[in-house]
Amino acid sequence: MDHVSFDDAETYEPDEGWQRAALAGSDRFSFEWFEKPPGHSSPMHDHENEQVCVCLEGELTVHTETETVTLAAYDSVHLDAWESHRVENAGDERAVGLDVFAPGRGFEFWTDREE
Repeated sequence: MDHVSFDDAETYEPDEGWQRAALAGSDRFSFEWFEKPPGHSSPMHDHENEQVCVCLEGELTVHTETETVTLAAYDSVHLDAWESHRVENAGDERAVGLDVFAPGRGFEFWTDREE
């Protein structure tokens, strides 16, 4: 068993106010808790990982090249590997979510990213 206390989870901040924390996972899947401040959007991007994004608090708007969906608390969306997307908090209050990636990935996707 590999226990990760939320208070001890490895964290990083890809952009100001955009917090991410690595929860228990493996090389086959990973979980990342995240918080987005009002008005924040990740850039359009893609990756080798399938992704499930679950909204835990507030609203998150997920944009692909062809669709847009707004998630309320406990709604989720599945993104295929290499499907271009961005996740936005268009609201006035913080939004909190959980990303699940398969295969698992580390923080270097954002921390080692070249603009």
